[in-house]
Amino acid sequence: MRAKSGLAFVVQKHRATSLHYDFRLEIGGVMPSWSIPKGPTLDSSVKRLAMRTDDHPLEYRHFEGVIGGGKYGAGTVMIWDEGTFRPEIEVSRGVRREIADFAEEEETARRELNEGNLKFRLYGKKLSGSFALVRTSMVPGKETWLLIKHRDEYAVKGYNAGDYDFSAVSGLTLSEIAGRVGNLGKD
Repeated sequence: MRAKSGLAFVVQKHRATSLHYDFRLEIGGVMPSWSIPKGPTLDSSVKRLAMRTDDHPLEYRHFEGVIGGGKYGAGTVMIWDEGTFRPEIEVSRGVRREIADFAEEEETARRELNEGNLKFRLYGKKLSGSFALVRTSMVPGKETWLLIKHRDEYAVKGYNAGDYDFSAVSGLTLSEIAGRVGNLGKD
């Protein structure tokens, strides 16, 4: 029996070819993913570029460590934030209702993802409140999205992910994760 606490999300800070944040949402038993170069924000006046990447297995949300050289995504991975999310639907302009039924969560999240306008509420350790991922055509030939923080009680003017540069799970920095004994080469 599944808990009624929402679907999983994770934000993994990833030092690979370039430093970025991987934003992942549980939808349909996998984690559709977006690379966010500047990281997510709680500042509702800022829109973050989010480049769609490959879906990841749901189990990957627990990975924090070093992906060995020569492998796809080689580099250090930190679980920057984690928690649950629930899709939202707009009931009137600017007014959203959170979906709390698991079957409806799955169906709503899948539909909104396919439509390119996914609204959701995060319940994380660092990120909370209402957000949207909106597909754009900013970069021809690439699936580009914007991550947008809605104005709500969790909005924080000037919020910068880099100011919270520690793992939500271990409390370690990327450098500390990279330096842990026995971690190199781990998948």
